Amino acid sequence: MAKAFASQGDMTEKKITFDEVGDGLWAFTAEGDPNSGVIIGDDSVMIVEAQATPRLADKVIEKVRSVTDKPISHVVLSHYHAVRVLGASAYGADQIIMSNKARSMVVERGQEDWDSEFQRFPRLFEGYESIPGLTWPTTTFSDSMTVFLGSRRVDISHVGRAHTAGDAVIYVPDQNVMFTGDIVEDHSACYCGDGHFGDWGGTLDAIKAYDLDAIAPGRGDALIGPAAVERAIESTRDFVESTYRPAAKVAARGGSLKEAWDAVRDSCDPKFSAYAIYEHCLPFNVARAYDEARGIDTPRIWTAERDLEMWAALQG
Repeated sequence: MAKAFASQGDMTEKKITFDEVGDGLWAFTAEGDPNSGVIIGDDSVMIVEAQATPRLADKVIEKVRSVTDKPISHVVLSHYHAVRVLGASAYGADQIIMSNKARSMVVERGQEDWDSEFQRFPRLFEGYESIPGLTWPTTTFSDSMTVFLGSRRVDISHVGRAHTAGDAVIYVPDQNVMFTGDIVEDHSACYCGDGHFGDWGGTLDAIKAYDLDAIAPGRGDALIGPAAVERAIESTRDFVESTYRPAAKVAARGGSLKEAWDAVRDSCDPKFSAYAIYEHCLPFNVARAYDEARGIDTPRIWTAERDLEMWAALQG
């Protein structure tokens, strides 16, 4: 019998930090668990990433209330993954914003993703019984949109495919700070199971062109200062390329998924094995890299059943 996913045994509570990354801008981080962001405007607050359940969202709200009593008016979701979106109801926001593509992915695979993620990473669904159902946006955009929180401008845009096909970044011009979702990580493995390896580097270049002063990444610590921003962008690039290249070589010669798994481990283990959620992400990353290298542009939908079939194949 195949051993369990690494994430199924990860039950250790993570330490929460709440760092100011710009004037009125905050990063809620938790040692490699999904991050959230807070943007405080003149009269209201925007949340970036909702967390996986309303109970976990309450932890974000507690931190928000430690710095402002302004009402929460907007929730922006960088993509459709369950661990990012299913806690949205807790905020009571009038506006929930996603890209058009992210919404279409909720339609196509939202329930399957929820079932899959819940099976493989139960700790991230603390209070799952409080989830009212799939999260649907009230507002969507194709390429970009702007929200004004009073005089504070927030630009929300799709700058390219990376972690998913519908990723959004959230940019606050007055502080030159960006919330990148899972396009950029810091000392945390990228989850690439629904990703686009061939596009990810170009999307990182688009973010790099902003010459940012700070980034609140999808996972890992807040990145304050140009040097930290540069380091995290390039380490993310290295992670993605180090995963794809060996898998693509195996696929090109007609090798098996198990051979791709072994090749990616040889490439990535020496550099990234200490990263948060590395073992959790690796099997899904290898499977997606192998598929993309064989010409499958649209990631296949992960289901609870497919997860187990893939994991059994990788265990040989």
